[in-house]
Amino acid sequence: MPEFGVLTQVDLRELWRKEATDFTPWVAGNLPSLGRALGMDLELVQQEAPCGAFFLDILARDLNRGRAVVVIENQLEPTDHEHLGKLLTYAAGHNATAVIWIAEEIREEHRQALDWLNQHTDEDLEFFGVVVEVIRIDESKPACIFRPVAFPNVVRKGVVSEATSPKKEKYRLFFQRLIDELRESHNFTGAKVAQAQNWYAFSTGYGGCHYLVRFEKDGNVRTWLRFVSGDGLQNKKLFDHLHGNKKEIEGEYGASLEWDTQDGRQECGIAVSHPGAIHDPAASEEVHKWAVDQLLRFSKIFGPRLAKLHAEGQV
Repeated sequence: MPEFGVLTQVDLRELWRKEATDFTPWVAGNLPSLGRALGMDLELVQQEAPCGAFFLDILARDLNRGRAVVVIENQLEPTDHEHLGKLLTYAAGHNATAVIWIAEEIREEHRQALDWLNQHTDEDLEFFGVVVEVIRIDESKPACIFRPVAFPNVVRKGVVSEATSPKKEKYRLFFQRLIDELRESHNFTGAKVAQAQNWYAFSTGYGGCHYLVRFEKDGNVRTWLRFVSGDGLQNKKLFDHLHGNKKEIEGEYGASLEWDTQDGRQECGIAVSHPGAIHDPAASEEVHKWAVDQLLRFSKIFGPRLAKLHAEGQV
């Protein structure tokens, strides 16, 4: 007979004594896990982001929706009216597209309030209520679970059902299949819903840079590591650091890469190209396999280097 351990729930205060100095930084450092629970690719922008005379716990962006603004407020106790007011204030102050409320417990009155907001706003604004739970089996290490209890109805909000042109619908179908495989087979992304556009961005786990697959005007598809922070000098600094190791990186990759300097633009990046157009069904399968392979290779090559730069405080 199989032996089973005893599952117990851990008091959040055992792990995080203070909300501002312990819990908020932990959430900010675990946005990929939160994103996977909500079908997003979240990128940190700032902790304690100012909003007038007040400060939002976490300001982030959702790469799934063109780096749309996400406001996140968290609590180590059950939800209260004060934080509901803060959420609405921060959402307005930052012109948010998504609002995420994380707490030990989402009270029923507040879950109903979030559902009501989702029902009476359009597809440009989404509200999420997320319960954070920590569990342990016997004497194992604690494990955290983000459990959504309030969220928008995707079809009703129009994210999927919105009418698009035939060409844009082809883009949506291509990227839907791409993100589904990356999520289900490779744990590469938390994204669940593709957009009707010729590109898709994926989180690197670090703010200001992401992986990108894009159908270009020249008839090629490119996989990118893009530096996209609002600071052009910072983007160039990170690019130059990697460019200084070009020989090593290309040796690891096994071929030459495209090194796109700024040339007067704010953004820059590193790419590889493959022939492919969205109107060519015969090439779709090949391009799909190529894009999956390139994203995984880029993550393997650049992931450790970005982690090193992050540890050094450069990203």
